[in-house]
Amino acid sequence: MSRVSLLSLQILVAIVTLALWYVLSSYPIFGHVVLPPFFFSNPIDVGNQVVAWFASGVIWKHLWVTLEESILAFIIGSIGGVGVGFWFARQPRTAAVFDPYVKMVNALPRVVLAPIFTLWLGLGIWSKVALGVTLVFFIVFFNVYQGVKEVSPTVLANARMLGMNERQLMRHVYWPSALSWMFSSLHTSVGFAVVGAVVGEYLGSAAGLGYLIQQAEGVFDVAGVFAGMFVLAAFVIVIDAVVSLIEKRLLVWRPEVTGSQA
Repeated sequence: MSRVSLLSLQILVAIVTLALWYVLSSYPIFGHVVLPPFFFSNPIDVGNQVVAWFASGVIWKHLWVTLEESILAFIIGSIGGVGVGFWFARQPRTAAVFDPYVKMVNALPRVVLAPIFTLWLGLGIWSKVALGVTLVFFIVFFNVYQGVKEVSPTVLANARMLGMNERQLMRHVYWPSALSWMFSSLHTSVGFAVVGAVVGEYLGSAAGLGYLIQQAEGVFDVAGVFAGMFVLAAFVIVIDAVVSLIEKRLLVWRPEVTGSQA
């Protein structure tokens, strides 16, 4: 499927979804409105709210705060996940010792940690960053750990026969093997970094997209809540596109995957 065809189908899905939303929230079917506007609003009101936010400029401050928190959480969590993932994969004894503790911490509900981070770090950006880091770190860690462990023993044996030392093995064998796994996790981590920032803002902050959504919810402004969610979704798509561009530059050596031909 060509890129234009794929994009056209994606836009068509969005148009059909919005059209169904408008019809089901605006016109009665068998005497009842399927999606009552008080609970579901409608696309026109949501669109007007988004336009009003951008026209007044009020949205930019909140976008910047959420962007700052998300980027910090993404960078810190990713670097930590990559470093610890490589370390554990190259040190099986260390990994075996810490394995139950890693699983225990990963099993903790992140929402429970949010108030603790707020207590420790205050209502500023760092409590939101800390929450985002806990979400990003484990996704990247487990993928990098598995990516390094998946290195073919045959490739390793051949590399050692060619006289590669540990530094060369890391650069030419382990790192390329983990890179694909790492970027697959980074696409997911982008969303989780934003989720961590927004959840933290929702629970306690004075700015950010989570704060906007919480304020709209507090006055039963359903259009404002959905508008915040749409802005948040677009925000994540833009960040993910940036990650995809970086991935293409770093994985230029990887062959293109083509579909099987009859």
